[in-house]
Amino acid sequence: MPDWLVSHGMWNAIFALGAPVVEKILRPILVYSFLVISLRVFGKRELAQLNPFDLVVLLSLSNTVQNAIIGNDNSLTGGLIGAFSLLAVNYLLVRFLFRHRRLDEVFEGEPTVLIEHGQIIEQALASELLTTVELMTVLHRQGFDSLGEVERCVLEPGGTFYIQRKMPATETLEHDQVMRTLNELKGKLDTLLQQHGGG
Repeated sequence: MPDWLVSHGMWNAIFALGAPVVEKILRPILVYSFLVISLRVFGKRELAQLNPFDLVVLLSLSNTVQNAIIGNDNSLTGGLIGAFSLLAVNYLLVRFLFRHRRLDEVFEGEPTVLIEHGQIIEQALASELLTTVELMTVLHRQGFDSLGEVERCVLEPGGTFYIQRKMPATETLEHDQVMRTLNELKGKLDTLLQQHGGG
């Protein structure tokens, strides 16, 4: 067989579509919509990846829906069309939600306050299927040694945690400032007394 025929067959296998273009566009859009809605319905903990099970779910999702996205087409052209469709629908959705902030809030959901004034809100933990142990693990990752250091903890819709450190009371800050000033004055007085005694 001539080399140019072999080469032609190779290029044909790489670029020839195995499915109609419309199908290659619709498949990624449908899978994308399903995943976005599913992650919204099943909560924020999958996005937060709080334990190995959540991570396994996210990793398995991509492999599970792979065939649904590409179908029976393994061509380079089909893959590029599918990738472009995903990027395009994501761009359009983000742009649309950016222009409609109220709809964005409804679509993404609301933040969940897990700790308020240093107290764990058990009902909020239960609604997000979080255990106290998992919450404490999150606090430790953020550099907090104990619950007593935390004023507020919020689980954002995207799965990130906002943690506010508990600030000392105003009276404590004022007391510390007075003590520092007194110590400085005592140090200066000791220095003067030593100089006077030495003279």
